[in-house]
Amino acid sequence: MNRRHFLSSAGASLLAADADTRWDRPMRWSQLTLVENDPGQFDVAFWLDYFRRIKSDAACLSAGGIVAYYPTKVPLHHRSQWLDRHAGGDPFGDLLRGCKKMGMVVIARTDPHAIHEDAARAHPEWIAVDESGRPRRHGSDPSLWITCALGSYNFEFMTEVHREIASLYEADGIFTNRWAGSGMCYCASCARVFRAESGLDLPRTNDPLDPARRQHILWRDKRLFELWRLWDGEIGKTRPGSRYIANAGGGALSSLDMVTIGQLAPTLFADRQARRGLATPWEAGKNAKEYRATMGTKAIGGIFSVGVEEPYRWKDSVQSDAEIRIWVADAAANGLRPWFTKFSGTLYDRRWLKTVEEIYTRHARWEKYLRNTAPVANVAVVYSQQTSTYYGAGRARQKVEDHTLGWYQALVEARIPFELVHDRLLDGAGRFTTLILPNIACLSDAQCAQLRDYVRKGGNLIATFETSLYDEWGARRGNFGLAELFGVDYGGRIEGPMRNAYLTLHHETRHAVLKGLEEAPRIIHAANRILVKPVAGFAVKPVTLIPSYPDLPMEMVYPREPRTDIAELYLSQRQGGRVAYFPNDLDRTFWEVLSPDHALLLRNTVDWAAGSDRPVYVDGPGVVDVTLWRQNTSMTVHLVNLTNPMFMKGPYRELVPLPPQRVRVKLPDGAKPRRVHLLAADRTPAGINFSAGWLSCTVPTVGDHEIVAIDL
Repeated sequence: MNRRHFLSSAGASLLAADADTRWDRPMRWSQLTLVENDPGQFDVAFWLDYFRRIKSDAACLSAGGIVAYYPTKVPLHHRSQWLDRHAGGDPFGDLLRGCKKMGMVVIARTDPHAIHEDAARAHPEWIAVDESGRPRRHGSDPSLWITCALGSYNFEFMTEVHREIASLYEADGIFTNRWAGSGMCYCASCARVFRAESGLDLPRTNDPLDPARRQHILWRDKRLFELWRLWDGEIGKTRPGSRYIANAGGGALSSLDMVTIGQLAPTLFADRQARRGLATPWEAGKNAKEYRATMGTKAIGGIFSVGVEEPYRWKDSVQSDAEIRIWVADAAANGLRPWFTKFSGTLYDRRWLKTVEEIYTRHARWEKYLRNTAPVANVAVVYSQQTSTYYGAGRARQKVEDHTLGWYQALVEARIPFELVHDRLLDGAGRFTTLILPNIACLSDAQCAQLRDYVRKGGNLIATFETSLYDEWGARRGNFGLAELFGVDYGGRIEGPMRNAYLTLHHETRHAVLKGLEEAPRIIHAANRILVKPVAGFAVKPVTLIPSYPDLPMEMVYPREPRTDIAELYLSQRQGGRVAYFPNDLDRTFWEVLSPDHALLLRNTVDWAAGSDRPVYVDGPGVVDVTLWRQNTSMTVHLVNLTNPMFMKGPYRELVPLPPQRVRVKLPDGAKPRRVHLLAADRTPAGINFSAGWLSCTVPTVGDHEIVAIDL
């Protein structure tokens, strides 16, 4: 059975929500990734004192894999060449025992993605092979060889390494980095096992419609989860209670099934260490929502690097104070527990130490209000790994992820709290009043039925572009799977990219989706549109098409058709809920050009669909990521100040404080505020008012992160 598509989503939801309380205790993680020449050179006492000083309650410490930092007896397990320089010859053990004395949770880190020359000579079958049949040297360190993740190296050798670590040390778990392989492997073992499983040769194309590629995607998932279960079982048998924790996961672009990960992992850590390229500060928070969609209430850490993560990977560098602060702030506001990672125990630049200490000690002071029980949001954005895999294929970032990023940016700008939902866990989507489907092209018949049922029961739906035009395997249907909800049929083709096309805004309709655009008779069109044929009556068409016309020469720049009745946004009431369908990629285009007109149209569509039913309103200047949480006896409104000239290109040079922000939040039915406090400012906010279940107050300023804590 294909677990990626036919696993019971109801069962998956229940398993994901069954959090292991043993892993819920740690709130602030520290990772020290040793390098081979650290033993005898780095200061163990310094690091233990630093962990104590910053109130870190959990640690991830380098143990083995590429390099062993303890006196291993496993043959070919490469001991650090400098191990004997360390007094006692066991730096990993000394760090672990020191952390345990402070009551910290400790997991041992291994990295199995490369081996040394002696192991390669003894076991050439451990080495990954490229498409031409050549064993793969390591691209960064040619003295090493890349390993095959799916064969005997991981299943036998690394299993023995993990047993040894679990037998010798009181580690609470073993965490592996780069365990899932380094790209496609064509070794004899992979060819043999894959043929036995599928009857096919290894694929030579990336086309997911190719039967061999499709089967390989499924086989790789199955094989890696077999490895996960093997390691978890052997570690637990060797040291009862100890668990295997993979460095795995992500969103739609993740290659491993997030639903299965949500079942297997007792806890997980989002490994988005820092910004690179044109990335926004909210991307760490996005990871939190992606993981939470399948992890439920399980604890999730957010790994952040103190160094720069641009393409050249300066691992011994130090980021600016403001950049580290804003990255961790948005991660924490979205539910991630901070985990700093330091490469090399030897310090070359100490500037980051004070920054992390201040972040962690502040986090400890706020801990009561950071032990969240549930996010409070009415809106959710759906993400789809099957759409990324089978529709996006080699262009998934452009065809799939950019649509999601457009919606994410629009919702942050609108200050609307929202969550993410995995498309195979739609049975749990009923807790949201509005679902957004950003070009979720691949949906099974069963998933389409779930969405129709969601709307029938009163849920509101917003969808864009090719949503539901393909089945779960990426095969195009003759019509949208959700045509009944959209009120349109597929028209047979896509137009685009559309140069110099526009949208007419019909203000005479006085429709809510045009709010704030009253002075604009037209705005720019999306880059691409899909031809559709309306099959339902749409009496109101607030947004219609002005087709493309020449943009050169200047003398010819005038519309050939200044007005049409071709709708570019279809709005309808379907049974119990409202449905909005954009037959275009307005969300992706917004992410590309960041037009404020598009931001308003997207925001207004959400408000129209949801009936302006927000749980919190925050008014004031600036870009603010707003999240709302419940704790056992309190509620918190998080305000993360993203306003900065370096918003789209880091690093932040400084934090630019916000002017006053007015907050209005809906309290649970019957609840009354006992105390309202600003955690960062450590004061009572001004203008507190409580009326008809709504609390309002004024936050005087926000540096990086302010929390309105409401005791109930």
